[in-house]
Amino acid sequence: MSTGKYRFSIDRGGTFTDVYAELPDGTHRVMKLLSVDPSNYKDAPREGIRRIISQHEKVEIDKEKVCASKIQWIRMGTTVATNALLERKGERTVFVTTKGFRNLLDIGNQARPHIFDLEIKKPQTLVDEIVEIDERVKIINSHNQKSVNEGENEVVEGTTGEKLEVLKSPNEEEIRRDLQAIYDSGIRSVCVSLVHSYTFKRHEELVGKIAKEIGYTQISLSSHLSPMVKLVPRAQTASVDAYLTPLIVKYMDHFLSGFDEDIKSVDVSFMMSDGGLCPMDHFNGYRSILSGPAGGVVGYAMTTYDEKTKQPVIGFDMGGTSTDVSRYAGHYTHVYDTEIAGVIIQAPQLDIQTVAAGGGSRLFFKTGMFVVGPESSSAHPGPVCYRKGGFLSITDANLLVGRLLPDYFPKIFGPSEKEPLDYEATKKSFEELRAEINEYYAKSGGEKKLSAEEIAMGFIKVANESMCRPIRNITEAKGYDASTHILACFGGAGGQHACAIARSLGMKTVFIHKFAGILSAYGLGLADVVFDSQAPCALAYTDSKSTLEKLRPKIEELKKKTSSLLNEKGFKEEEISTELFLNLRYEGTDSSLMVKSPEDQDFEAAFTLQYKTEYGFLLENRKLLVDDVRVRAVGSGSKIEKKRIQKLEQVVKPETRTKVYFENLGWFDTPVYLLSALGAGAKIDGPSLIIDNTSTIVVEDKCVANITENGDIRIEVGEQAASPIGTELDSIQLSVFANRFMSIAEQMGRTLQRTSISANIKERLDFSCALFGPDGGLVANAPHLPVHLGAMQEAVRWQMNHLGREWKEGEVIVSNHPSAGGSHLPDFTVITPVFHKDKKTGESSPVFYVASRGHHADIGGISPGSMPPFSRSLVEEGACIKSFKLVRDGTFQEKGITDLLMAPGLIDLGPSYVGPKISGTRNLKDNLSDLKAQVAANNKGIHLVSELIEHYGLEVVQAYMLHVQNNAEEAVREMLVEVSNAYSLGEIGSLEALDYMDDGTPIKLKLTIDRKKRTAEFDFAGSGLEVLGNINAPKAVTYSAVIYCLRCLVKRTIPLNQGCLNPITVKIPENSILSPSDTAAVVGGNVLTSQRVTDVILQAFRACGDSQGCMNNFTFGDSTMGYYETIAGGAGATAKFDGANAVQVHMTNTRITDVEILERKYPVLLREFSIREGSGGAGEKRGGNGVVRELEFLKDNFNAGILSERRVFEPKGMNGGENGLKGENLLLKKNGQVVNLTAKNSVTVQTGDRVRIITPGGGGFGAK
Repeated sequence: MSTGKYRFSIDRGGTFTDVYAELPDGTHRVMKLLSVDPSNYKDAPREGIRRIISQHEKVEIDKEKVCASKIQWIRMGTTVATNALLERKGERTVFVTTKGFRNLLDIGNQARPHIFDLEIKKPQTLVDEIVEIDERVKIINSHNQKSVNEGENEVVEGTTGEKLEVLKSPNEEEIRRDLQAIYDSGIRSVCVSLVHSYTFKRHEELVGKIAKEIGYTQISLSSHLSPMVKLVPRAQTASVDAYLTPLIVKYMDHFLSGFDEDIKSVDVSFMMSDGGLCPMDHFNGYRSILSGPAGGVVGYAMTTYDEKTKQPVIGFDMGGTSTDVSRYAGHYTHVYDTEIAGVIIQAPQLDIQTVAAGGGSRLFFKTGMFVVGPESSSAHPGPVCYRKGGFLSITDANLLVGRLLPDYFPKIFGPSEKEPLDYEATKKSFEELRAEINEYYAKSGGEKKLSAEEIAMGFIKVANESMCRPIRNITEAKGYDASTHILACFGGAGGQHACAIARSLGMKTVFIHKFAGILSAYGLGLADVVFDSQAPCALAYTDSKSTLEKLRPKIEELKKKTSSLLNEKGFKEEEISTELFLNLRYEGTDSSLMVKSPEDQDFEAAFTLQYKTEYGFLLENRKLLVDDVRVRAVGSGSKIEKKRIQKLEQVVKPETRTKVYFENLGWFDTPVYLLSALGAGAKIDGPSLIIDNTSTIVVEDKCVANITENGDIRIEVGEQAASPIGTELDSIQLSVFANRFMSIAEQMGRTLQRTSISANIKERLDFSCALFGPDGGLVANAPHLPVHLGAMQEAVRWQMNHLGREWKEGEVIVSNHPSAGGSHLPDFTVITPVFHKDKKTGESSPVFYVASRGHHADIGGISPGSMPPFSRSLVEEGACIKSFKLVRDGTFQEKGITDLLMAPGLIDLGPSYVGPKISGTRNLKDNLSDLKAQVAANNKGIHLVSELIEHYGLEVVQAYMLHVQNNAEEAVREMLVEVSNAYSLGEIGSLEALDYMDDGTPIKLKLTIDRKKRTAEFDFAGSGLEVLGNINAPKAVTYSAVIYCLRCLVKRTIPLNQGCLNPITVKIPENSILSPSDTAAVVGGNVLTSQRVTDVILQAFRACGDSQGCMNNFTFGDSTMGYYETIAGGAGATAKFDGANAVQVHMTNTRITDVEILERKYPVLLREFSIREGSGGAGEKRGGNGVVRELEFLKDNFNAGILSERRVFEPKGMNGGENGLKGENLLLKKNGQVVNLTAKNSVTVQTGDRVRIITPGGGGFGAK
């Protein structure tokens, strides 16, 4: 239908800008141009508009004064903000926050990004200046009703309905003085985030008012942008908005400046991260991050999903450096807490998963394994075939095997940017790699030789498997079957991989839109204009009617606000629809689900269904709480129209034929078709190639491509007999299996996190999941907690030896005893065998094992939190289980495990015992729920392992289990030789290290490397005796430290498994601190001694300065509640990098609980959480700084405990670097008295008392 005007949908990407235009006569145009080309134009989207109008009207148009009178609308998606965030090129900004939290953005959640990277690279924060305001409010609820000040304070009601006490009001003169000084320095952008401002906005609004009066041009208040509980993500969201919005405003002004006055009457809108269009004058930074990818999601959702069949769709957008995947099943899936470029953004965004695998992903052969990425060749210099001296990449692999044809590819390469893809250079590079690979095979004693095309195809297979992983994460890991989905493929590179990926995942259909190469632009024309608003809440959900009645004023206010904005933009009432959402969670949990209003308004039923689908279970007898109310107003205006193509009138003939290499067929004479020449109804059998203007589509063997009435391609993916895989080593399959094994452990971890209840597992991520071989040896451990790495396989092997044939199919074992491979008692390990029936004998036997280990916040013992500072024997530390069948005959043994968890409270230690009273678990409900979650995680692992065996056969899977372990072993052997040579050791040479625990107990290591045998011996002889205290570490903990350090020192991605330890001998003296007796207390060994052992090993390797050497375990509670956290410190410097500040190091990587969650749930006030400046050791590279964390208690007779180290001996520097400062623990009594708690202590606190924990810094590296 002709509109008589131009309508433009434009996606401005980092490299190219895509334009889809509907012309006044009803036809359309597509244009692609460089996003930055200053010699030819100032703005790519405007230039695209100018060229199209000029060509259609056949008139010359001034580049700086484009006529807008004939334009109806312009819709844009842009990566301007995303790129500025990635490159840290936003506006200079000042951050205003509550006193004590100046380093909030630096510390974040305290976890480090990559657990095996000794050179910790934390993302740079977005702010230049910080102002702390002396203001404070506290929540009043059943946990903390006491005032901490003498006298009467103002009590107010927050927007959630929660009561708050105003402890300190801000001083306006001080705020004005501080902000004026920063304004005078040239900063014009301010972000504000104060504690509990999600419900109490007054103080933030005061700061905003003052900033406006001073003249700040961008003011981002977290309470207005994202009024949701959790200070860290809300503050980061505000900082993103303040950092990016000025940049977006400048870009929009620049874009509009080249049009004439008529542009003012044109509807100009931008795509937001949630998939809705936003009028230009409302578009801001924090909603813009996924602006580009969101258009593609809308594009495939609106063109692929069928309302009649309701078959869900997976979006697969493969670009040059990465691949985005998402899911659509009739509505957009939004997430509200997303980390992008190291920053958490708390705003509705489409759930898009990204993996670093694209056309530009670089190809490597490392220690017998094919590796794809994560490094990218980028656009410059690009792949080898780009003629810029680039790197071998996936694009080169596709070119070599004939899937890219230079004659049909844009000729834009070389110095002149007019040459075709360079096939010969690609072939030469693959021949060089071929020689390297075949030489490796020959040296390894193998006779196999690979051709260049087999190598290229191998890399394509490895890339395909890595791209399958995020698809499994958004389907199988969330309770959906990937095979029931359609794969909607778009982006420049996806068509070459789509059939193979669909086949790997069992999908039967691939859909490729005719504008797949510019689908993000096309999708903009199909999107609706959206305004959304939400308000925080703190309401118990009873029934639908009464709950909605209580929320009615809030709902109506939000509807009025959002609808009126659409009215202002010209939308009529009949064009507006509103969607209501409630953010719901179970009481006692911190994970909520945003639930869209169902037709019958029964939110509880909708929540239950969504929760069961995603988490696999329900929580019985738990209240439902409403955290937020959200309204999304949708304005459905004019959209671009689908254009039908002519029907096929004759037999389809190929444009040409070419040789293409296929795995099952070898080189095959393959027909090539041009999409533009194919009419509706055309049917193309595979193998074949279909080429359009922007991409090449590979139709694999046994697949059939059908051209739809709209000119799209629908490929039916047929069954294909899998190529037989033998048991001998194949480097390509080695990479594929390494990915599959790791994927199993990762999906187990996601299942455990989703199905768990406690903050320890769900929020702090204190857990690990792993896969083990039939001998109990580690096969794959997802990168969870390092302290669990080597320990779990000891637990699996102990149970195998203990139970033997008594371990029946379907039985699940739980254990936490140190002598049974445990680390410390709060870590419960749940182990399940994977049985497989032998086809010949008909007998079933264990062929693999899966296990999950999670830290339970309380399992009894002498102190709440089960981390007692003064325990002297194991019985004082809580429930102790060597082996218990948690599931038997398919039934969860709730009574049996309950008895074991409560047993410590029944122990009679006789009249001679004078220690504290021993309790059973104080949190049975959470224990049981988390144990069930661990069982569910194991069941997920069993299902995935069984699928793998079904597909490949047991013999092959177990063979590659060994190959993957051997590969890790070879990587460690190579590293040992490198270390021996680097330090000029003899053929058999030794390195030594010695350090001390704070009580003086030595940890000593003699590391002997045999360069000829490529082995090493870790001899801990000389380490101290077992201690009458709790810093004894079970043997398994030392093994964990060894395997962790080996993996760090290899310095590249290798499978983490038993193979790492195969070249290693570990000698630990019996009855020592590292191998204590069965009854020794060990709670501190796992969290303190493990860190010292790690420091000693890395000292011996001379790898880095010491870390803070501690986990700073802090607990508090009473008989009604218990809380546990570990606190960050400084990381040791390396030869090339400064140590990171305020981060979890080495054997842990748990997150810290957000201050607003902490204060909502417990009777405490967090008074300070800041970086301890100057605590890192000086040196050529300085050590990282520790932190200061101070909590004030709001309850009398409350127990607080600290279990820490490095309060006596400082973390050592390396190679002349200075030591980091040691830590300190202080009790600040309300009466002014200050008491040193020393490293380990337990104290009864009263209201107004404070505990101040000052954590150690890291050691420096090299003399300054």
